[in-house]
Amino acid sequence: MASRVKTKSSKSKSRKDNMPKRNKKNFRPTKKGAGMTEAGVRAYRRKNPGSKLKTAVTKKKGLTKSEKARRKSFCARSAGQMKKFPKAAKDPNSRLRQARRRWRC
Repeated sequence: MASRVKTKSSKSKSRKDNMPKRNKKNFRPTKKGAGMTEAGVRAYRRKNPGSKLKTAVTKKKGLTKSEKARRKSFCARSAGQMKKFPKAAKDPNSRLRQARRRWRC
């Protein structure tokens, strides 16, 4: 009987392999609200076909129903992160707090 050699499937790739490079083009600095830029989202979607990743909902008025829902969802998730990481929650310059400010949470 011939033995088969198992190869790694695409599902076993680490998450870091699918992320774009962490540079000024793809990620915002902490002082400017943290998070991915439009170019970073495009790079991520190129590496991950079928992805629905979007940038932050930052506008104040004229939000669609889905944008309101995304903001509400992000704010709820990040509020959980504030509880889990109290040190970051206390620091006004942490990436978590800056991202929440950018999303208007």
